[in-house]
Order: sequence, then structure tokens, then C-alpha cells
Amino acid sequence: MGTINNEIKSKIEGKTILITGGTGSFGNAVTEILFNDCNPKQVVILSRDEKKQFDMGNKFNSSKLKFITADVRDKDVVNHAIKGVDFVFHAAALKQVPNCEFFPIEAVRTNILGGYHVIDSAVENEIERIVVLSTDKAVYPINVMGMTKALMERIMIALSREKRSRTVLCGTRYGNVMHTRGSVIPFFVDLMKQDKPLKITNKNMTRFLMPLRYSVDLVLHALVNGNDGDIYVKKSPAATVGDLAQAMIELFNYGKGIEEIGIRPGEKMHETLITTEELIRTEDKGEYFRIAPEVPGSNMDYREYYFKGKDGNNLPKEGYTSTNAERLNVGQIKELLLSIDEIKEEMANYKKQS
Repeated sequence: MGTINNEIKSKIEGKTILITGGTGSFGNAVTEILFNDCNPKQVVILSRDEKKQFDMGNKFNSSKLKFITADVRDKDVVNHAIKGVDFVFHAAALKQVPNCEFFPIEAVRTNILGGYHVIDSAVENEIERIVVLSTDKAVYPINVMGMTKALMERIMIALSREKRSRTVLCGTRYGNVMHTRGSVIPFFVDLMKQDKPLKITNKNMTRFLMPLRYSVDLVLHALVNGNDGDIYVKKSPAATVGDLAQAMIELFNYGKGIEEIGIRPGEKMHETLITTEELIRTEDKGEYFRIAPEVPGSNMDYREYYFKGKDGNNLPKEGYTSTNAERLNVGQIKELLLSIDEIKEEMANYKKQS
């Protein structure tokens, strides 16, 4: 899963970490790293799915792992769960674009109000730091999922500005995480198992590609380096959906081809991680970009906010998008896919079944 630097290890050792929505792909991956490399005092998982909690408990089999079956929509239980915690990773969310479109009020309750409950409880209980996990769909949002995550970001920034306690509030923003639950790669694998063509919306649609380990690296980097209201973005390559599907076909030696079905409601042709408007607040930090809040700290001098800008990066004037990020060709996508253990396992299982 990659190496963890000493600064992160020393920050986490002996500490208690709460992960909301922690039975998902991110929660499992970061828990594995925490246990293997960082020696935390305890990892607390707050989620709604008791079956996934049972499976995760069996997987790690550790007395340091604690589960709370609860929903972030319930402020009282969130406030109870967060007591005695040092750090929070807020990953709980409704993430499926179609479901959020069909049931928008549910996305509001989980992504906005649930996010507020977690962030506000962190402040009230004076934990050290909270990192909220956001998405490229929150940037220039056109769907309910993106709109609700964008508001979650704004809640984090607004509460960080109030500075009611010692708690540092910051966030991360990333694109498609490869081979996570509900993402396109497992969908392609399922279609191959059904002997059906790989269905794509538009072959020229572009998306950022990020292995799961990089999303974990990003969150841990933000935990150590983030200031109040910061949002961190990891530099990631992008690819067309058509090339991604072609790479899967070549890796799996699959003969049913590709079927283009058209863009669904709530989908963009291209994604953005940093907007044009955020450029003046964005700092290039090597592997990462740091987006500072519009008005840092308690400084509410709107004259400075509106009339004083700054330079500090070489980003294109349209921001950081899946059209101007490093573009992978089919061969490079295959190489990236083969760096993911789950993909190699899928390939081996598929060959056995063929």
C-alpha cells in the first residue's frame, strides 16, 4: 500500500482515530495502513452497515478496532462517538450520482446535515484535527451528489473560520478512485462475467484516475499539513472512458467489445478538481495542491478578499481539469491497472472461470 513517512507515523502513534463511513473502501485501506505502520491507540468505525462491520472485524481481528453502528444524521450519537477521539476522517456520504438524483433529500440529510454534525461535534469536543473527504463532483456541480458535497466543503470552511476551539478543520478533494465499490472498473468486470459488452456513456468523456492508496496518502498528508479551511488535491493523471474500457478489454483478453449508451442525467463530459476562481488561492506543494480558504482564520476584511490576489502556481487559466491533467494512453492505463492488486486478482479469477 506504500510507505508512510515518519512525520505521519509520529502524528498518529498512540492516538485514537474515528472514521465515519469507515467500512467502505477508503476506511478499510486507511485502517490497514494505520495498523501496519502507525501504531494508533484505537481506530473507531462509525457506519450503518452491521454486515460490513462484521466482515471488517473478522478481517483485522484487532482489539484496537471498535465499531459503532450509527448514522451521521443523528447528532447525538455522533457527539457520543467522537468523545475521546484525537482525529476524525469524515468519509460517510451518499456517493452514487443516480441515487442522489432520485432521492435528493436523502443526499441533503447525509452529505450536508450529516457532515455538519460530524464537523460541529469535532469542534465542540475539541478534538485535534478533522479531515473531510470531498470529490471533483463538488466543483462546478451539476448533480445533487456534487452540490451536497460542495456544501459540506463550505460548512467545513465556515466552521473553521469561527475558531470556537483548538480543532483544525481541513479537507481533501479527489476524482475517481480505481476499483472501489460502485466505481466503473468493478462494473466492467461484472459485465465481462456476464459476457456482455462494456457499457460506456461517451468514449471521449474524461476522468481523473487515482489508485486507492493515493487517496489514503492524500488524507494522511492533509491530516499532518492542513491548516484551517485548507483543501488538498493530489496531482492525478486522467484518461478517456473509452481508453479505460479498451485497456480493460486488452488486459482481460475480452472479445465482446464496447457499447456506447450516452451520457446519463447528472454526468459531466469532464471533471474539475480546482476551479479558475480558486487559482489565486492555490499553492503548488509538489505532489499536491493546497487550496486556501477565501478568508483565512477570523480575518473578515472583505476589501482584501475582493481586491487582493496572489500568484503561486503554474496551473492553466481554466483550473485543474481532467482535460489538462496528464493524459494516459491505453498502454499507460494498463500499466496503472496492473499496479493494483485487486485488478490482478480479478484477472486471475476471470481466467479461471473462462
